[in-house]
Amino acid sequence: MTQFLSGLAGLRQLPPGTVLSVGNFDGLHRGHDRLLRLAASTRRENGASGVAVVTFEPHPLTVLRPELAPPRLTPPAIKQSLLAAAGVDFLVTLPPHPEVLNLSAEEFWGMIRDEVKPTHMIEGRSFTFGKGRGGNIEKLRRWTAESAVRLDIPDPVSVPLLNLQVVQVSSSLIRWLLSQGRVRDAAICLGRPYVLEGPVVKGHQRGRTIGMPTANVKCDDQLIPADGVYAGRVALDGVRHAAAVSIGTMPTFGENDRQIEAHLLGFSGDLYNRTIRVELIDWIRDQQRYPGVDALKSQLARDLTEVAERPFRFEAEPIAHL
Repeated sequence: MTQFLSGLAGLRQLPPGTVLSVGNFDGLHRGHDRLLRLAASTRRENGASGVAVVTFEPHPLTVLRPELAPPRLTPPAIKQSLLAAAGVDFLVTLPPHPEVLNLSAEEFWGMIRDEVKPTHMIEGRSFTFGKGRGGNIEKLRRWTAESAVRLDIPDPVSVPLLNLQVVQVSSSLIRWLLSQGRVRDAAICLGRPYVLEGPVVKGHQRGRTIGMPTANVKCDDQLIPADGVYAGRVALDGVRHAAAVSIGTMPTFGENDRQIEAHLLGFSGDLYNRTIRVELIDWIRDQQRYPGVDALKSQLARDLTEVAERPFRFEAEPIAHL
């Protein structure tokens, strides 16, 4: 069972002898999976006291340079559950408070070496740490070589996308793919479909007037993919429903705020105030402005047929524990 700790005090509570990894872990993608697998095997082979992950919540740039802060891929609750499922024994969340942000790379390393005392650190090649990102993987390599801490740096993960282009998996790449509506390619990098999570709130309720009620999902502080219509699925009370998911401004009805609306096939009931997770499986089409409601209804009927015909099971090789 994962033990959840917070702040520098929580970091100092870690038992000596852990296998430690520090990072944002946004998205929990295939690159993170390789790192966590290495941490787990290192723990088993060395009899370490556990696998410990230290992550920042929210991203430090939300305080330091809000305009540059990357949109979140994984809400905190999903990140925690994925890390727990990956076998992480200790999860330390560091808030972007001055006591954390003002630590130099040398001070942060000194705390890890002298107070946390891990047996190993597992970090990616692009790892940076400390105030102003003053520490990098090369500095950490030198410092660990002079200490009792062993550093392991797994190779990056590369995957072929649907167009057969081979790319190196990263959170920034996944953000770009989602911004283009390429949810299947994003899923290849993640190892699972991209998920939008949020409460169902009241919208304009136009779907009810045209015989297609939708759940209006409010997703705060999470990256929303490009406007369009997607094939998706939603699990409710143990039943997985195929869903047509519309992201956009409902252009047929004039100017509106951007919304996420999901129509669940084969479901009838009240979802208001329930928090749901919408998996995006595939791109269907662009958002369009139609000349009237009848033309829109005809298109929506075609959308539902296409959604129902898409493979319901995600086809990419799943990650076993994420």
